[in-house]
Amino acid sequence: RAHGAAEAVKIARLEHANIKATHAFAREHGMDCESRPTDTVDVVLDQSHLEAGVAAIRHMQSLMRADEGAARYEIHEAEEARRRFLTPNALGAFTYEAGSINAYKFAIGILKLCLKNGVNLQTSTPATHISSLRSEASPRTQSSCSDDAQINWVVETSRGTINTAHLILATNGYTPHLLPKFQGVIVPLRGQVTAHRPGSNMPTSGLPTTYSFIYAKGYDYMIPRPPGTEHAGDIVIGGALGKLPLEGASEFGETDDALLNPETSGFLREATAQYFGAQNWGQDHPDGRVRSEWTGIMGASADGLPYVGPVPGNENLWMSASFNGHGMVLCLKCAEALVELICGAETPEWFPRSFLVREERLRTKFRGRLDMTAPELPEVRGDTSTEVSA
Repeated sequence: RAHGAAEAVKIARLEHANIKATHAFAREHGMDCESRPTDTVDVVLDQSHLEAGVAAIRHMQSLMRADEGAARYEIHEAEEARRRFLTPNALGAFTYEAGSINAYKFAIGILKLCLKNGVNLQTSTPATHISSLRSEASPRTQSSCSDDAQINWVVETSRGTINTAHLILATNGYTPHLLPKFQGVIVPLRGQVTAHRPGSNMPTSGLPTTYSFIYAKGYDYMIPRPPGTEHAGDIVIGGALGKLPLEGASEFGETDDALLNPETSGFLREATAQYFGAQNWGQDHPDGRVRSEWTGIMGASADGLPYVGPVPGNENLWMSASFNGHGMVLCLKCAEALVELICGAETPEWFPRSFLVREERLRTKFRGRLDMTAPELPEVRGDTSTEVSA
């Protein structure tokens, strides 16, 4: 709504292209990362979200070609959603193209490719401080990917310093520690996840799609482990921020991923049996419902969008960060665009301009996540005059 229909379509197309590119990359390089293209389903448990979602889908489809993958959404009425997706409390559902992947194994696969190409990877070596060798008043030079570019930045680490012509911050929720101008612009957010052994009445072959469960103040997300993998059929479910006091305010600004929030644990441990219902779930596994539980730190942005590109006022400082927990459908194509910019190209036509790092975005301070509640319907139905190119 804030950026217009044309930009919304561009973001939708990027996400769809990113999903395709991620699975293709894993397949091309033979990565053992549980890559599985599949549909996903949003099971909607709140009437206002259902109405807003239907309106948004109809509006998006009116702006895009009918044969576009990014426009392929199906809307399911309550009865069909309850039967097809085993969710007795569903008010409706939306299905669309997505997929699942083991993000850790995918990242390890990329690092292995980088090491083969000569990258010097220093593990357990946190960056503690960055400094520029140029003043902010220095004239901006043409970006270059050449090896003999002038040194501009110094990175201090626990094991020494690194000098570099170009510095890329892919530091997500930890970015403000190194770049104070992002304090209050990018906020760390601790997320929590559990892995559940399936109940006795759940499909023995595992669930065929990934899920999101949309309720009044937020959503939970769920990924079944695919066939042929370790603990196949297990259900990985995370979220529950919207069920905490003040919509999870205690988790914002939190950078300690060694601790669990016991309130979040309580919600997540009961979530699968509640969402699927006692009849569909059956009895818990003899070894217990929860196999494991962990946390991780995300980066939440003030306007709900990532920051990608050159950092204003800082010579040859670049970033790709703050994906709001949505990185696996954004980060690969964002990295592609960033590399083009570093090498001196113009912003690719396909890349959303709303993702670029601009001074006006830095003046907007974080006041809470923007994806936790449904927008008002008049705003969703608006903006019908903007032209969208194919």
